[in-house]
Amino acid sequence: MNNLSSQTIHRTELTTGTTEEMFTIFNENFDQSSPEIFYRDLNNKDWVILLRDEHNCVQGFSTLVLYETEFESQKMSIVYSGDTIIRPAYWGTAQLPSTWIKTVLEKSASMQQPLYWLLISSGYKTYRFLSVFYKTFYPHYACPTPPHIQSLMHHLAAQRFGDEYYRDLGIVRFQNGATPLRDGVAEVTDERLHDPHVAHYIKMNPYHDQGDELVCITQVHPDNFTPAGRRMAR
Repeated sequence: MNNLSSQTIHRTELTTGTTEEMFTIFNENFDQSSPEIFYRDLNNKDWVILLRDEHNCVQGFSTLVLYETEFESQKMSIVYSGDTIIRPAYWGTAQLPSTWIKTVLEKSASMQQPLYWLLISSGYKTYRFLSVFYKTFYPHYACPTPPHIQSLMHHLAAQRFGDEYYRDLGIVRFQNGATPLRDGVAEVTDERLHDPHVAHYIKMNPYHDQGDELVCITQVHPDNFTPAGRRMAR
């Protein structure tokens, strides 16, 4: 497997050719995808992380937006990530999580702290980023979500997704634009279900295969990184 190079640019710097490459990868991974859904999500983001091969072809990407807000009189910053996709030939490479963490730390350095990552996931692979790189995150199979964190999750999700956030389920269900993963992208096998994190994800988001998105949160801070997370940040 060849190495990938990474680049972080502002969304407005994207060329037409690059966005077309990104949509091709998006369409390879998500069912019921359309250019309208893709561009709607992209236009709501600030930063784009691009992964390119030795031929300068895009093989993966992630989009994100950083913003400041206030909750229960506490000022804080939020990073919300959109589509995060890499082609199967490059699954397992550290380039994407490493660039993601470094980008978020750099772009948020002058922003209000604490910094939280608001993540929605329609597949267990994205959810597993949390357990690999962060010590504490929610929802978590081993402990209930603390009330103040649950309230923060409700607040941020309702603020961002409105009526498409189902508070009682902790799920975002897009009325127009749900994009379930294609078969084979994140298959839930019996072997996978032996992982308690995957099993909990399926329990919390039973209709993930129809495009339901589980709302998750973690604090982005060196003290909350696992050893793997610290390696990604170096």
